[in-house]
Amino acid sequence: MTTNPFYNALSAIAYIATLVTTVFYGSNLLEGVVEESIFLPMGFLATFVLSAALMGYFFLYQPLLLLLDGHREKGVKLFLETVGIFAVATVLVIVIALIVGSLGIAGLK
Repeated sequence: MTTNPFYNALSAIAYIATLVTTVFYGSNLLEGVVEESIFLPMGFLATFVLSAALMGYFFLYQPLLLLLDGHREKGVKLFLETVGIFAVATVLVIVIALIVGSLGIAGLK
């Protein structure tokens, strides 16, 4: 990752958007085609673990490197800025979801 908190937070949002879009539209395409099996819970757990690893990378990799290089303040600042930008982006996504839901926009609801 970068030392730009905006890019780090944007990467996390982009990953989440890609994952949710894939699951949302993929499940519609596979409706009635895939039988429930032991592999579905395994797939969900594997996706969860992958997501946790990627979020750790997006949020912690560069701050940890800065901390280990003796730049504690820079590392903490980068981490907090990334989390702050991610929080703002999360609020924006929720507001957009509420607007789309209240307007009843077809295909997005």
